Amino acid sequence: MGFFSKLKESLKGSFGGEKLSDSLTKTRKGFIDKVFDVFTGRIIDEELFEELEEVLIQGDVGVNTAVDLVEKLRERIRAEKIKEAEQLRRVLVEEIIKIMGDEIPNLDLADDELNIILVVGVNGVGKTTSIGKLAYKLKAEGKRVILGAGDTFRAGAIDQLKVWGQRAGVDVISHNEGADPAAVVYDAIKAAIARKADVLIIDTAGRLHNKVNLMEELKKIKRIIDNESVGALKEVLLALDATTGQNALSQAKTFGQAAGVTGVILTKLDGTAKGGVVIGIKSEYDLPVKLIGVGERMEDLQEFIPRDFVAALFTDGEDENNAG
Repeated sequence: MGFFSKLKESLKGSFGGEKLSDSLTKTRKGFIDKVFDVFTGRIIDEELFEELEEVLIQGDVGVNTAVDLVEKLRERIRAEKIKEAEQLRRVLVEEIIKIMGDEIPNLDLADDELNIILVVGVNGVGKTTSIGKLAYKLKAEGKRVILGAGDTFRAGAIDQLKVWGQRAGVDVISHNEGADPAAVVYDAIKAAIARKADVLIIDTAGRLHNKVNLMEELKKIKRIIDNESVGALKEVLLALDATTGQNALSQAKTFGQAAGVTGVILTKLDGTAKGGVVIGIKSEYDLPVKLIGVGERMEDLQEFIPRDFVAALFTDGEDENNAG
């Protein structure tokens, strides 16, 4: 069995593999097909490397990652005496698998104690929607979940979170619009402790890294959490919109530095040709993508499994991509 056939087989045996593969259709057609076209009917020369680097950058993997991948291919060609350009398809995918790693970046949640998840990000990335879907997912796994409506700034944010809370069947702790977010977080922690919740997920106002007051507000929220429930803050998840490509990469950099981000929720992966951004997030900023949004349904927030992602990205449901 060839290399790509083995990748496809591993995906078939994976829970949610078919849905993941479907969600990456646009990325395969808009990015991966172009990458593989670079190797088709070509000789291995400098022009091929330059074209590949350009296609990788256009595919939103990031400039540094693109340059590193092409250099790795050069090294492998020399070491393995590769003569056929189409063999480079397999080599490229192997190098991307190395970047992504085999470890599944699960949420860092402990049993028998309160776990707090703080969700941050700019407006419009699907933050509140993802919180609702995550609450639904965790409740389905048997956990007692409460939501904290810490976004008191955006009009309608509290009502939106309440709607998602109703859909997920979990309680929402909130104040009025314009209230102090830290006060909401304080009350949410007290409620979570009193009700013996397993997980408290806190929504926050959409903020840009250069808005000093909002970043200070985030630090205040984290101090409240540390003071009221020592060690409970397990995750600071950054919601990123996959459709924004390079913008998502820049947000990963700035929020990672300013907010102590522990992982990424990548939303709208099913609606974009920019799925290559996942590779850049891991390679350039070493931020693990922990959850991915692959559709509109409550069930369409999936754990991110790196090898399944690579398999879904570089294979399709039809025929093996030549070089096995």
